[in-house]
Amino acid sequence: MPLSTIHKTYYAIGTRISLSLFPPAEEADLAAAYDLICDYEDLLTVNRDHSELMSINQAAGQHPVAVSKISYDLIKRADAVSRLNLGFNAAIGPLVKLWQIGFSAANLPDPAEIKKRLSLIDPAQIQLDDDVRTVFLKQAGMELDLGAIAKGYIADAVLTLWQQRGLKSGVIDLGGNILLMGKSQHPDGLWRVGIQDPALHRNQLLGSLETTSRSIVTSGIYERFLQVDGKKYHHMFDSKTGYPIANDLASVTIISPRSIDGDIWTTLAFYAGLKAGLAMIEKQPDLEAIFVTRDRQAAITNGLTQSFHLLNPDYQMIEP
Repeated sequence: MPLSTIHKTYYAIGTRISLSLFPPAEEADLAAAYDLICDYEDLLTVNRDHSELMSINQAAGQHPVAVSKISYDLIKRADAVSRLNLGFNAAIGPLVKLWQIGFSAANLPDPAEIKKRLSLIDPAQIQLDDDVRTVFLKQAGMELDLGAIAKGYIADAVLTLWQQRGLKSGVIDLGGNILLMGKSQHPDGLWRVGIQDPALHRNQLLGSLETTSRSIVTSGIYERFLQVDGKKYHHMFDSKTGYPIANDLASVTIISPRSIDGDIWTTLAFYAGLKAGLAMIEKQPDLEAIFVTRDRQAAITNGLTQSFHLLNPDYQMIEP
């Protein structure tokens, strides 16, 4: 990394955060970004007793809760996507809390308990009022969990902040959500981004991507999982079954203009599976994708044929 780069790492929103800026930039620009991330976390977390999201959850079945524009706008977007019933579900909270995957209390729940939670994760029971910015979960026991979308929303907010401060070039890395601003310091201005090998430890690469300023979001089964009797249970749940999504995918990476869209489409594409997911992304303007299967195959959308480079010889590129 060039000596003129300003770079810091932090920990917030449950992940390691890496922020980098190129001249002209100051330490205060990094600090402002970190403060923004913490402010958003204070509003949106479900891992503390107090936040706007927790106030909504605690009032489930009782009354609507008025929230800030920041929270309301994200909830409204999450609600709209959830109602498509294509694998993304903002009301997944009771299921996440039951399994606890990614936390020390992770466990394989009793099937009867899983079945009970299915009645509490219906996004049709989320009621929004745009006029007064209130959110009401109609059934007691319901809980919003925006973990599948919040990092992208926050990354986009940091980018907007930096642009408002007159900054031209930088990298926002929120642990799986990478957002590139402006041009890189390579002569061609393109960024080189490593794509994680889902079968290996962090920073061991499957391939590399050359790209302009875009968002790169990866969701996969390799970082948060529970292993019981030799079987792995990952953290991406199927709202129809209450169990982790069952298909042959190990990870999906979405390349998009905004990070929130990367969050949404990684979830939708992962749920759809390799063949249907690839076809789905091909139909979306301004989106590209990299799909990786558990048996070490990789597939890409047509727009990446010149910019994605497979680095691991153990993998085979396929055309599903």
